[in-house]
Amino acid sequence: MRLKLIAVLAGGLIAGMVIQAAAFGGTAADIRKPVTVHVIEHALTDTVTDTGAAGDTTGDLLTFHNPVFNAADTGQVGRDQGECTRIAVGASWECTWTTFLPGGHLTVEGPFFDTRDSVLAVTGGTGVYRNARGAMLLKSRAGGTKFDFVFRLRP
Repeated sequence: MRLKLIAVLAGGLIAGMVIQAAAFGGTAADIRKPVTVHVIEHALTDTVTDTGAAGDTTGDLLTFHNPVFNAADTGQVGRDQGECTRIAVGASWECTWTTFLPGGHLTVEGPFFDTRDSVLAVTGGTGVYRNARGAMLLKSRAGGTKFDFVFRLRP
């Protein structure tokens, strides 16, 4: 009876590990040392929705789904999608978005400042980024039509 119980538990454990491996990227390598991933977003779809008075007011929504290019800005390597809520008029938004890249995606949360660079928290990832944490530097370029996303990831 005891041997049968051990066999059932072991079988359940093995099945759980197989399901987890399939759900979280199979044999994809975890991030084991600090890694920098640099991509450039082309802000083509940014749309602001007024939620109250016309114009820039607290509570307005910014939504987007844009192409993301390599660090040399020569070829598309992924895309992003997300949303921001206006917090301080003319000064800052609070944002959450996901950047989809080959091998997985990264999610960030934090401020987007109107007139200076921002640093957002990496809140998670999938695939090769499944154990990622760290920060992402957001830097405006080309008058706000492009943005550097510099992910500084650590295990």
